[in-house]
Amino acid sequence: MLLTPERTGRAIAAGCALFAQIWCCAAGARADGLPEGFVYLRDVAPSIVQDMRYAGPDNFTGKPVPGYGAAECVLQRSAAEALARAQDKAKSRGFSLKVYDCYRPIRAVRAFVAWAAAPEDGRTKRYYPRLGKSRLVPGYIASQSQHSIGFTVDLTIVPAAAATSKDPEQEGDCTAPGAGDGSLGMGTAFDCFDPKANTASPLLTPAERKNRGLLLSIVEGAGFKNYAAEWWHFSYPGSDERRYDFVIGSGTAF
Repeated sequence: MLLTPERTGRAIAAGCALFAQIWCCAAGARADGLPEGFVYLRDVAPSIVQDMRYAGPDNFTGKPVPGYGAAECVLQRSAAEALARAQDKAKSRGFSLKVYDCYRPIRAVRAFVAWAAAPEDGRTKRYYPRLGKSRLVPGYIASQSQHSIGFTVDLTIVPAAAATSKDPEQEGDCTAPGAGDGSLGMGTAFDCFDPKANTASPLLTPAERKNRGLLLSIVEGAGFKNYAAEWWHFSYPGSDERRYDFVIGSGTAF
């Protein structure tokens, strides 16, 4: 068969497409840039509010964190589906879940450790009002994170009526009443490096204790387990123990 320029072009294009498909599968990636097993939470539970703090400057480092190329919650599928069940329970009570962080790239964890080792500048002191920066590692900032596996999530509860509102940047001491972001009062803001952030802290008011109990009931009822040092931190059981370092929203898995 005579290959015309048009047929030659189609053959080259088909060959390139086949090569790209083979390369993608070999790398364990999909067209959405996620490794096998991972999903965007918005595709599984779109009604959950996302306030992804490390994709912007409203976090304890004071700037966007490496690895967060998009303000998207990414999780292993089983954890995302469990979170969807928790959201159904929250909605039945007139609330919504709001996630602060989900999958966390290894490079982000390294950036946290580097930030803690850098000289104090006081810009984000509100996140650790009673501690010196040097005391945050390893007590509060670890060199490895369960978030990097994809089964761990940081979250809170907001009234359903306020679920779509834009959250202001946090201001003031993180242990002050209210989180400043429209969520239920939990006694501290998210990522507050302080003993008051312990889930069962004795420093809480009755209302704050009740709100934390509600969060525990909803999220642990879906199969997650809370980390006792941080009221917002929950992990779902999974068989995958590998820590990942793909960039969120980059379009490439590794």
